[in-house]
Amino acid sequence: MPTRLSHTVRADHPVPGGRRLELRFGRAGDAEADQVPAVLLLPDGPPHHPRPAPGAVLLHGYSSRKEQMAEDVGMGLVRRGIAALAIDLPLHGERAGDVDFRSVRNPLALVQSWRRGQADARLALGYLGARPEVDGGRLALVGYSMGSFLGVTVAADTPAVRALVLAAGGDLPTGSPFERLVRSVADPLKAVRRLDGRPLLMVHGRRDGTVRPEQAQRLFDAAEEPKTLRWYDAGHYLPRAAVDEAAGWLAERLDRRPGARGTADQGRAA
Repeated sequence: MPTRLSHTVRADHPVPGGRRLELRFGRAGDAEADQVPAVLLLPDGPPHHPRPAPGAVLLHGYSSRKEQMAEDVGMGLVRRGIAALAIDLPLHGERAGDVDFRSVRNPLALVQSWRRGQADARLALGYLGARPEVDGGRLALVGYSMGSFLGVTVAADTPAVRALVLAAGGDLPTGSPFERLVRSVADPLKAVRRLDGRPLLMVHGRRDGTVRPEQAQRLFDAAEEPKTLRWYDAGHYLPRAAVDEAAGWLAERLDRRPGARGTADQGRAA
């Protein structure tokens, strides 16, 4: 039986090319405080031939928040006619007070927050796909850094995700004393092998010291076709060109019929 969802809209105002809604969503019956805080960007439709837009859920990185993804990646997608839903992951943004921050030193607490983050991302895909302005058959997921680790796991188990963008993401670092525990919850290598032919784009900085280039290459090598890896002369924070090219790539994939396949591309960008 499908999950019944509800939302509370707190603000709705125009932005260039569409509308921006600040809201909370969750399962029907949840108190507002238990719902997921989000920013939803909806593009203006064609005036004479309106049809639901494709959509993407945006997952931010560690210490970031939904607004950063909405204002950066989200607006790039809206300009290309794609709706974008950016959420605050557990312990971040409006949810920073959910758990005592000292708990991040506890690996079991971190595992619990990762599981909750995955559940929230799946719920976000369900909410976005149920919106009347959005085509639930043309959904994507975009993850940045920490959001990419969660995103690849969610996409692997969610057939509704038709395309996946991982920015500054890769495999987990090896050699950590908690690696085995974390992989029991989110193993990027296992997850990326389960995309079943859905297109993957990875964008990464050659000088990234947080998620190192070898981690990105290891994940890319484990993925099946179609896949694309684009390198930039950057560190962990990618240039505007990476955002724009990722948005254009995603617009092309979501405009295709379901099941269409792309080609491999390990192109380089300055």
